[in-house]
Amino acid sequence: IFIFIQDFSKAMSQAGSSQFQEVIRQELEYSMKVELDKILATAHSNEIEHTKKDLEGFKKLFHRFLQEKGPSVDWGKIQRPPEDSIQPYEKIKARGLPDNIASVLNKLVVVKLNGGLGTSMGCKGPKSLIGVRNENTFLDLTVQQIEHLNKSYNTDVPLVLMNSFNTDDDTKKILQKYSHSRVKIYTFNQSRYPRINKETLLPIAKDVSYSGENTECWYPPGHGDIYASFYNSGLLDNLIAEGKEYIFVSNIDNLGATVDLYILNHLMNPPNGKRCEFVMEVTNKTRADVKGGTLTQYENKLRLVEIAQVPKAHVDEFKSVSKFKIFNTNNLWIALSAIKRLQEKNAIDMEIIVNPKTLDGGLNVIQLETAVGAAIKSFENSLGINVPRSRFLPVKTTSDLLLVMSNLYSLNAGSLTMSEKREFPTVPLVKLGSSFTKVQDYLRRFESIPDMLELDHLTVSGDVTFGKNVSLKGTVIIIANHGDRIDIPAGALLENKIVSGNLRILDH
Repeated sequence: IFIFIQDFSKAMSQAGSSQFQEVIRQELEYSMKVELDKILATAHSNEIEHTKKDLEGFKKLFHRFLQEKGPSVDWGKIQRPPEDSIQPYEKIKARGLPDNIASVLNKLVVVKLNGGLGTSMGCKGPKSLIGVRNENTFLDLTVQQIEHLNKSYNTDVPLVLMNSFNTDDDTKKILQKYSHSRVKIYTFNQSRYPRINKETLLPIAKDVSYSGENTECWYPPGHGDIYASFYNSGLLDNLIAEGKEYIFVSNIDNLGATVDLYILNHLMNPPNGKRCEFVMEVTNKTRADVKGGTLTQYENKLRLVEIAQVPKAHVDEFKSVSKFKIFNTNNLWIALSAIKRLQEKNAIDMEIIVNPKTLDGGLNVIQLETAVGAAIKSFENSLGINVPRSRFLPVKTTSDLLLVMSNLYSLNAGSLTMSEKREFPTVPLVKLGSSFTKVQDYLRRFESIPDMLELDHLTVSGDVTFGKNVSLKGTVIIIANHGDRIDIPAGALLENKIVSGNLRILDH
């Protein structure tokens, strides 16, 4: 059996008979069950219930992983969505707002996906606690936005954070500082699933603990886990009992994802009288977004197609900006009653994302994940809304951080808006090299954030620092060769310049 398991993928491709494949599948499922039972047996009495739920959820996902083979979409069935299934935002905004917008707002809950760590930006702890603007963190800005809404309309819109086992403790400690703000804050935790060895397809964890050397054995299974975790936490039922009807879900690092009253009104008071259960905000692709998931029509349903699901032969077609013009911002509006109904019927269908990782010790593992937007096809009367690019302002890297810290944006009540002084509404393309990857290194290299109002493109590579009050305009490329250092002096104006290793400044 062990050899079978090790050569699982080879055996699967070579096996002539489906019967043989079925035997292998059953053996793998049985071996997995044995290992998971061993892990569960190590849980303390107060951990048993939620560990059991987590492992049951994982078992279902693993079962589906063994059943499914190859890309999960049949390319021939993909069609362009019907005209009315993706509405332009302008049309929705043109309807205006009713007088009773406060009563509509009181039916809303804001949910932020807060499971991620700041490791990609060289930070320990939750990403939401990284300072992004005037000492304010992602979480500070979110709370300020909702508080402003509640004060302006005298409403009670709560904030719900979906944490992971990685972010829960640190986030809860910080929440005390908002105890006097006018926002009720709730949290619930994502599931915790075991990583599996790529060769044996068995868990690498030997017990339930996830501290010390065991931290690498477990992972949060992607934001598609929101439906089950939200339901299992009991919070979903409590919010429905309070009269809440919709959640607005977004990534906590998307600073453009603020509550939009026009979209909310469209949901609560649909022009045709038929409410949508699921709305996905999409926006037009640029060259930077070619890998983003796109909305298509598939078997008479709106369906989110991600690059991982596309057969290799069609990847270039998928990336085409002319054929697939829009991508998913992961700003989603979902009816609470629909989540409850589908969750109770076990009817939420999301494609499995197989995420390969190499651990610090060199071990190859896989994580089975799902994405929240992939569930769109399980809901009734779904809709895409093509929103302005300003609603998609994610901060994934220090290059993004530079943009949101700069004078391109002004901050008002927790919301960033592009400065009116910028002549055109697109964001400059910024590429900072590896010396800027970690937030603390990045901050050290800027005495103050440059004036970027007239910048089109900035590339910085190597050991470069910026003095105070530098202005960057047009296209600026700064490249310090290995072993060299370039210090841009205070007050410098660089307009369409190339600055190279020996501090020669050339016109671009």
